[in-house]
Amino acid sequence: MSMAATDTHEAGLRIGTHLFSSRLIVGTGKYPTLALMREAIAASGADMVTVAVRRLNLNAPREENLLDHLDRSRITLLPNTAGCYTAEEAIRTVRMARELGLSDLVKLEVLGDQRTLLPDTEALLEATRVLAKEGCQVMPYTNDDPIMAKKLQDAGAICVMPLAAPIGSGQGILNPLNIRLLMDAVSVPVIVDAGVGTASDAAVAMELGADGVLMNTAIACADDPVKMARAMRLAIEAGRLAYEAGRIPRKPYASASSPDGGLVHPA
Repeated sequence: MSMAATDTHEAGLRIGTHLFSSRLIVGTGKYPTLALMREAIAASGADMVTVAVRRLNLNAPREENLLDHLDRSRITLLPNTAGCYTAEEAIRTVRMARELGLSDLVKLEVLGDQRTLLPDTEALLEATRVLAKEGCQVMPYTNDDPIMAKKLQDAGAICVMPLAAPIGSGQGILNPLNIRLLMDAVSVPVIVDAGVGTASDAAVAMELGADGVLMNTAIACADDPVKMARAMRLAIEAGRLAYEAGRIPRKPYASASSPDGGLVHPA
């Protein structure tokens, strides 16, 4: 089980050198407008927000920019390498983000193909090793394989981010057993990333013992992104509380809520 998941004394989520009050991380893509994005982020309560480095147009200072709509006094940016398909491309993108001073954190994505958007874990591991040696706080997006998660941790990752299902699929957690095994395999925080579709999916992830959940499509593409953002916020909080409280064991037969013991039987 990850250390952060077993530490109930620390109220927030600690990743690397950062401590966050929210265990929900949200993205900035796919919103109809930047104003709606800003409102949804506020409703989510998230204090870490992902930004795709390759989609930032920083060469046109007079044009409206995504970063103009993020309160960087309250929100920590998490630049990501979305759209990178090789280790070299991802490493170059991270170095650019560092030069721009976006953050010392990075969500590292190295995708395997355009149809599934599943990670190329071999290239991901290579990029993690390089960037960790350069002093980056690397948060790799990976599959739900506990063996690879351990390798990423050993390569210097400050957390691991296994997918629940393919990116944007909204299918929820398809393999909860693997998520549990993965959490047992590492001592860094585990952030469930990709595939969440609705609030119950987020709650399930937290009840499994995940340290946090990252999502974008589930909020941005909902009929009402602001309401969904608030629902996700509440689901994360409820799931975490349920995990800390400890669920009752499953039993094959009924167990009376009012036991027979101590009952007075009529004569």
